[in-house]
Amino acid sequence: MTATHSNSTAGRTRILVIDDDKKLCRLIKDYLDPMGYDVATAHTGPDGVEAATAEGAAWHAVLLDVMLPGMDGFEVLKNIRKKSDVPVLMLTARGEEADRIVGLEIGADDYLPKTFSTRELLARLRAVTRRAAHTATKKEEAETELVVGPLRVNTGARTAVLGDQALTLTPVEYDMLASLARAKGRVKSRESLLDECRDRNYDVFDRSIDVHISALRKKLGDDAKNPRWIRTVRSAGYMLINPEAE
Repeated sequence: MTATHSNSTAGRTRILVIDDDKKLCRLIKDYLDPMGYDVATAHTGPDGVEAATAEGAAWHAVLLDVMLPGMDGFEVLKNIRKKSDVPVLMLTARGEEADRIVGLEIGADDYLPKTFSTRELLARLRAVTRRAAHTATKKEEAETELVVGPLRVNTGARTAVLGDQALTLTPVEYDMLASLARAKGRVKSRESLLDECRDRNYDVFDRSIDVHISALRKKLGDDAKNPRWIRTVRSAGYMLINPEAE
């Protein structure tokens, strides 16, 4: 493997750049290094595959050029995807829509033309690494049962049971209950609850959250005036409490 590395520091974000343009690689490295990124480079397709899939490789993201010597970027991506789910941003000097579609269909996470600005590169890197971290967290939570007194929330099956009674919840209600259960005993702000309702573009001031909380309370047999399960913390948010511990 001929990937070259910057000095590694614990806690930094590790990026692999696979591109035969050595000047561009240096520019990317020089820009990202002070931003908290360790950048390694490979300059041919085969070397890129080897670096990206090496045992113990722990890349947070890969920047992959389409036009590479030895093996084009699409073939590199196919080989990476056989072994790794690392986020991959494709770089292209051509920018044709067909290239973007092909890359995305075979597993690219995002696409950048080589005319990108450094600010756009940083924004896209942060976006794909954030999504990857979120996905990893969700995988870790799979098949996990959250237990709060007689309430059991299964994050793998997306089910909730109170005592021996299964709760019939809407997707939004389930997401909010799971979020509250993970934070049991701690306040969750309205904004963070809204953020965790996946694939839903709510405004942070959307009062519909109060409607969902009200519906959840009813299904839990709770009373807002004398809560046993969901307590409103004024000017802060909501908190799931264990009635058996009160």
